[in-house]
Amino acid sequence: MGIEERRARSQESDRTLLSLFSMATYEHLVVVDTKGIAVAAVGGYGRGELSPGSDLDIVIIHQGQFSDEKLGKFVNALLYPLWDANKVDHSVRTRDQTQEAARADLKVALGLLDIRLIAGDENLVENVAHDARRAWRDKSGSRLPELKTSMGQRHDRAGELAYLLEPDVKEARGGLRDINALHAIAASGAVPVPLDRISKAQLTLDNVREALHIVSGRNKDRLLFQEQDKVAALLDYSDADAMMSDVAQAARSVDYLLGYTWHLIDHKDSSRRIVRRIKAQSVAHNISVINNEIVIDEGTDLHADPVISMRTAATAAQLGLPMSLETCALITASLSAGQSMLPTPWPREARELLVSLIGAGESMVPIFETLDQEEIIFSWIPEWRSVRSLPQRNALHRHTVDRHMVETAVHAASLTRKVHRPDLLLIASLFHDIGKGVAEDHSERGERLILPIAQRIGFSLEDIQTLQILVRHHLLLSSTATRRDLDDPATILSITSVIPDLNTLELLHALSVADGEATGSAGWSDWKAALVSDLVSRVRKAMSGSQIAAQPSLNQAQLDLAASAQLTIELINHPSGYSIEIVSPDMPGLLSLIAGVINISRLDVKSARTKTHGKSAVMSWIVSPQPHAPTPTAAALRQEIEKAFHDSQSVEEQLLARAKIYATIPTIPVPAPDVVYFNDAATDATVIEVRSHDRPGLLFRIGAAITQSKVDIRSAIVTTLGAEAIDTLYVTEISGGPLTNERADEVTSRLRAALA
Repeated sequence: MGIEERRARSQESDRTLLSLFSMATYEHLVVVDTKGIAVAAVGGYGRGELSPGSDLDIVIIHQGQFSDEKLGKFVNALLYPLWDANKVDHSVRTRDQTQEAARADLKVALGLLDIRLIAGDENLVENVAHDARRAWRDKSGSRLPELKTSMGQRHDRAGELAYLLEPDVKEARGGLRDINALHAIAASGAVPVPLDRISKAQLTLDNVREALHIVSGRNKDRLLFQEQDKVAALLDYSDADAMMSDVAQAARSVDYLLGYTWHLIDHKDSSRRIVRRIKAQSVAHNISVINNEIVIDEGTDLHADPVISMRTAATAAQLGLPMSLETCALITASLSAGQSMLPTPWPREARELLVSLIGAGESMVPIFETLDQEEIIFSWIPEWRSVRSLPQRNALHRHTVDRHMVETAVHAASLTRKVHRPDLLLIASLFHDIGKGVAEDHSERGERLILPIAQRIGFSLEDIQTLQILVRHHLLLSSTATRRDLDDPATILSITSVIPDLNTLELLHALSVADGEATGSAGWSDWKAALVSDLVSRVRKAMSGSQIAAQPSLNQAQLDLAASAQLTIELINHPSGYSIEIVSPDMPGLLSLIAGVINISRLDVKSARTKTHGKSAVMSWIVSPQPHAPTPTAAALRQEIEKAFHDSQSVEEQLLARAKIYATIPTIPVPAPDVVYFNDAATDATVIEVRSHDRPGLLFRIGAAITQSKVDIRSAIVTTLGAEAIDTLYVTEISGGPLTNERADEVTSRLRAALA
């Protein structure tokens, strides 16, 4: 079963039609010379791809030289013998009528792109084929949008082939009709389409469709449960799951190429050329945007920058732009040659980039699909291959295992403001079902598998233990809330006995919500969400401890420097870039000024710890240089800080200028910042927490809003986790002491407005 069988089936039909044509022309048209009359195959028959139940799509072309009576008798004589054995879809037209029909009907236009002579006047068929190809190319500016609209409507009706339990292998998204559409786009000449990338996918889907026709004995393209085992057996698969996995992977390959092709078309100018290459816009180290695609800068040594592939993917996801196929090929070739493999454990930059990639929400999905299709993901996470396109043949799940985990991460990205460790939430979401695919309980197996994954990524032992708990117990809250009596103390004890602290409980709650929402309405509802929330509230009351970041402590050397109340700066190399220790005379707005200077020096803040001691503020910063940033020095930073002390307005103006540059870079939707305060977390200060998507100048804005509120920052803990920032500020009134609730409301409102 395969191409040869389908081609042989087409050739057999050709021979039958040729014989019938010869007899019909002789008997009813009374001609020996067949000039001016022909029978041609179109559509799938034209391509020679007949499955057992396929229609015979033919067009009878003439030049109008025969009477209607003669032509009618000829057509009946040609088709009547076929009707018992085949379903025949036919039309009878002149060359001009064929052109008119193609202009009026997209389906006709597409079918004519595959027209093939069966019998009769070869020149006539060639002329019709020439008309069809030329019209398709000349009118591609209007026909391709029409094709896209038609496909979208079909996809809405038929769904996604890769994720349906009983898919239509022809009509669904990623199916055979989409393959035909890609061939049609290639024929338009509008953009280059590498059709070789889907040749394997087409063979898989064609074989499944052919086998389905054979086992069902009917012309049907929907792969129902009761026929999947029979089709799999006919195709020599070990079982239906193995076949459906191949079907899903084939559909994803088609959908991936189709999505990329439409992107090229959408960014094509009106002269039908790909937009000329414009000046590259640098967006990350060795990464630029060209023609609305993420590319690796020309001349980059991938071997010298092993994080380049992760940085490319994370940047693409965070900007909502695709990776260019050339860049994907470059990364794949480098990885295949072993030239840009990440070391074990990964450097901090790679870990944070993975978190940024996962945390991009919806825009992460096409990038992750790119990483799968280009097989880049397996060089980072080889365990992912075992769940690739793994089907879940039950009514609760809408997606394959791998896509379900990706969708869970998408939902988790919208919950990052609800937790203090968004990085652990995102990682747990992406890998919570990594243990599926074998008979063993997937939660227990997942707990084992997440260990080497997290070690490789570079998490601390404490974080790894938290991830193991999350993966092992990701169903705990949901199952307990729906099956146990929440008023029974034993129910609460069953949670506290395995969940060690409030942070882990917070993460598990968010993971449960994300997992449920990704599963869909069959597995999640407002009722279940309310039960889980009630359970978490009860467990929280039974736990003790604090989730607020503690104020930093100072060592003796820092205390000695603080006693001098003079500006001192020390800059040393750090795995993330640079470590900067600053001791400065304290003053209103100091945090904002220093943060502003660091930003205009083109350094990104990864973390910061600040504490006021006496008349000085002691600050520890970890920063990473932005693309093409000058090498920082302590002397240069000191000079900029001293200038800022005398002219703070200049810092703000420079930040505004840089903000205009960043405004030209695409952005993706992110959750709104969350600003909360606590008046019971410290005895001498009010604690304000700001959870936000990281962006240039963020800390400057926060510090400026605090200063404008005439509030003093006693200490600050700033943490960037992937693309998320969590800033904890211990603030007091200028005269000392914590804020009243009214003042805290005023300050947090000002902060929200500043970050809007």
